[in-house]
Amino acid sequence: MVAADIVACTLCPRLRQHCASVAKTKRRAYMAWDYWGRPVPGFGDARARLIIIGLAPGAHGANRTGRIFTGDRSGDFLYRALFETGFASRPTSESINDGLQLTDAYITGAARCAPPGNKPTPIEFRNCRTYLERELVLLKRAQVVVALGKLGFDAYLSIQKDQGAIQSRAAFEFGHRRQHQIGKVTLVGCYHPSQQNTSTGRLTAEMLRDVFDHARTLLT
Repeated sequence: MVAADIVACTLCPRLRQHCASVAKTKRRAYMAWDYWGRPVPGFGDARARLIIIGLAPGAHGANRTGRIFTGDRSGDFLYRALFETGFASRPTSESINDGLQLTDAYITGAARCAPPGNKPTPIEFRNCRTYLERELVLLKRAQVVVALGKLGFDAYLSIQKDQGAIQSRAAFEFGHRRQHQIGKVTLVGCYHPSQQNTSTGRLTAEMLRDVFDHARTLLT
């Protein structure tokens, strides 16, 4: 089972040490929490036609809650958009036990451990890639992939190149709402809902909602 293998992964000592350290020291606002502190698996509908690929868990978000994009501002932004476009059962995600369900959507990441400075190394990305590959194999109904940020976009393309679905990544330029066809799957770029992007207005709630409205029109 992919999720169990992800949670048990110890391939990247730097990341495991960082996640464990954050889980031990905690943030003052979350001192009462028992942090997850382990690699974070994907989350969502096993029959999803929409796959969403992010970067990595937040140190005090998913590394705390155990569910990807949960418990931080990025997740607040993302799940509200998914709720408004009919992919999520509720507009917020506070914990792994809050009852949130995704319909026809699955969220995963290019990396599964919270990295120092939010920057996994190339080797750490490569170590994690096998899990994304395995998830893509299992998600047989996928028709649309929304990549949140260029790193998620590149992670998906690197898999497609190595599997022979595309000849080169150079032809696929990342851009917000820019789309590319790869076989039966439409790849859509989207600015990452990081606090840096949302607080500066580079990505607004309307822009993010528009991406998922558009994704829904592509589903057949």
